[in-house]
Amino acid sequence: MRDIADGLTDWRTRGVAYAVATVVRTWKSAPRQPGAAMAVSQHGEVLGSISGGCVEGAVYELCRTALETGEAHTQTFGVSDDDAFDVGLTCGGTIQVLVQPDVAMTDPDDVLAAIRDSRPVATASVENAQLVIWPDRVAGSLGTPDLDDAAARQAAGMLALGTTGTVHLGRQGEQRGDDVAVFVQSYVPPPRMIIFGAIDFAAAMARMGRFLGYHVTVCDARPVFTTRTRFPDAHDLVVRWPHAYLESTTVDERTVLCVLTHDPKFDVPLLQVALRTPARYIGVMGSRRAHDDRMRRLREAGVPEDALARLCSPIGLDLGARTPEETAVAIAAEITAQAWGGSGRPLRELETPIHHS
Repeated sequence: MRDIADGLTDWRTRGVAYAVATVVRTWKSAPRQPGAAMAVSQHGEVLGSISGGCVEGAVYELCRTALETGEAHTQTFGVSDDDAFDVGLTCGGTIQVLVQPDVAMTDPDDVLAAIRDSRPVATASVENAQLVIWPDRVAGSLGTPDLDDAAARQAAGMLALGTTGTVHLGRQGEQRGDDVAVFVQSYVPPPRMIIFGAIDFAAAMARMGRFLGYHVTVCDARPVFTTRTRFPDAHDLVVRWPHAYLESTTVDERTVLCVLTHDPKFDVPLLQVALRTPARYIGVMGSRRAHDDRMRRLREAGVPEDALARLCSPIGLDLGARTPEETAVAIAAEITAQAWGGSGRPLRELETPIHHS
């Protein structure tokens, strides 16, 4: 729901009622993942998408019904349904959608504010009830104190990991029960993309990173190049030696590091620090000759082979890219493939599922 938070806030400011349809479960080649959301206002306006166009028409009507009745409900759409071709989900996937009117939501203003401000919060929903889980408190109820406690514990753990999905509990919160399906959606700060090297390729990569939903930082030791004019799409600009900045900032398992400096005096000390972090992706720009020289220098500095194996160098997939923008696409493609286990090969050559787990 992060992508429609601003629109929902505007509706609430104007006193416009709405319903939100959220994908809570998928099977096979579903077009969107759990958490994808679409909202419909009392005036018929639409925000977001839950299926890339497949079932939006049917879900629109479900949202209108929820607005009229004030009741939430769950609906499953799939190719096996008699109505599959009517609603448009002909790709073979199945999605389960939870539709909630705003009157069934707990503290929606506070939740939307947290989403906009990148503060962690999670919601735990059944059809007509919702808990909101903050790092330091819980609001709302799912019906009974025991169920609330069990769902809040599960949601707190999922919030810490930044995961979204359905948990099954007993009606009194039994961990091994299967009576109640609780959809937990976590909203955590966006993952970080830190780009080192204030060059034209970095400007294109900053645009791509922001487009993909990262919080983008560009770092370079040279103030004359590290300017807002050159990097309007970066959230943060840092003028420091790259290795010193990386040692001082937070890097977690969701962080992406793009080293575009291709200068040994920057690269080698920076990569020695980077390879000690839990960063999900560490990509390094340079020719194959530069790569070989860089690897030699890192080995001489004592970096072990298992750490060197983490480097994506030379950076990016083989797309034949030449321009900074094309190169940014190649890098983004590699980041995406690594995150989801993609092969980087044309889909027409494969018989594996299109969407990876």
